[in-house]
Amino acid sequence: MTATRLIFVDRHPVTRLGLALMVNGQPDLVTVGEAGTATEAIGLIGALRPDVVTIGLSLPDRPGFELATELRDRFECLGIVIFTGRGEDDVLFRALETGASAFVSKTATAPEILGAIRHAAVSASSFSSRGLAAALRRRRDAPALPVLSERERQVLSLLLAGLSVPDLAIRLHISVSTAKTYVARLYDKLGANSKSQALLTAVRLGLVDSPAKQLPAVV
Repeated sequence: MTATRLIFVDRHPVTRLGLALMVNGQPDLVTVGEAGTATEAIGLIGALRPDVVTIGLSLPDRPGFELATELRDRFECLGIVIFTGRGEDDVLFRALETGASAFVSKTATAPEILGAIRHAAVSASSFSSRGLAAALRRRRDAPALPVLSERERQVLSLLLAGLSVPDLAIRLHISVSTAKTYVARLYDKLGANSKSQALLTAVRLGLVDSPAKQLPAVV
């Protein structure tokens, strides 16, 4: 049986060493190279043609996601494992979008890491991650964010800055009646019945980060 050939790409030598020690104890896996930068990795992969490459996200010269995307475009059959300490859903989905074969956390167990590598070796074009099903459920169940027009976003920012409806009208160069209409539409989209409820909902949904420290520019 021919062993799966691997290259490890990570800015931390200790991480590369740990992976090499783990892999080289397996009869079906062998390390053929390692790299600390994306540039070095591309040269090694082109010269050594490994079966699988693991990629850390925080490379010193380029983002790991960018390297993964380029490698998938250039080497269709290369197994690509995103190996990272970040486990957020958005990071997992970004890995999926690059065309990676697997996503595994640096806190995962040795069997999980080895399983991701072996999956990538035999199924480079399909994606595997232990947390994928749960992340997909969270994405499916997440409430849809309200879509605000540019003017409604301006109104929201001005309300957050503490302006009253009459002051808001002056700031936007519109009538008080029109300002009230915009505020009413905003309340309706946010499912709110008051200014405080609307602002709390906007912060909770991530439409605004925090109370504004200065007034937005209005054109």
